[in-house]
Amino acid sequence: MDIEGTTTPIEFVHTMLFGYARARVQEFLERHEADPDVQSDIALLRAEHAAEAPPPNPPMASVSAYVHWLIDHDHKSTGLKSLEGKVWHDGYRAGELVGDVYPDVAPALRRWQERGVDVAIFSSGSVQAQRDLFGHSTAGDLTPFIRAYFDTTTGPKSAPPSYASIAAVLGHPPASILFVSDVAAELDAARVAGMQTALCVRTLGSETANDAHAIIHSFDNV
Repeated sequence: MDIEGTTTPIEFVHTMLFGYARARVQEFLERHEADPDVQSDIALLRAEHAAEAPPPNPPMASVSAYVHWLIDHDHKSTGLKSLEGKVWHDGYRAGELVGDVYPDVAPALRRWQERGVDVAIFSSGSVQAQRDLFGHSTAGDLTPFIRAYFDTTTGPKSAPPSYASIAAVLGHPPASILFVSDVAAELDAARVAGMQTALCVRTLGSETANDAHAIIHSFDNV
């Protein structure tokens, strides 16, 4: 499953999580500048910046300024997502963040576990961010129901090889795996890799014609 728009409202990700990271990244960097993991994120951000000649990439006046720009443009930068995950981790531990999930998510996870179905997450957010969201969710700790997590270190979500890699790690043939997302381009890639697919449309009446993927409005439809 995808997260944003699938298990979790888009508004929570874009307003709460992105806003939280944007407001706190400078202070976080000042407190953790000697942390080797944070230094690795900074080095990756600098390398990613150097690899993308401007425009539209702005000059890297500071790490926090570049992070703000990436957040504002919703970039799926691996360095950004790793750093965001660390900032959010502090927020979840402090009780300032609670992962928002749709009401049908927890019952579905329990139902699938009872049926012996493996559940995994593939999101642009870091694995740490995924674990924290489901571990501190509005429905409680949901991590016992999730077998594995995958992020951009596996590959782009629009690339079929990413889904082939996920199937190999899970040890299931692609044809036995259902990938659920609210983004058709991601489902297209999963379909090319041999997976079954379902387009999650949380707002009733907002779907457009799509012959390639089954449409669901709730996990009760799965």
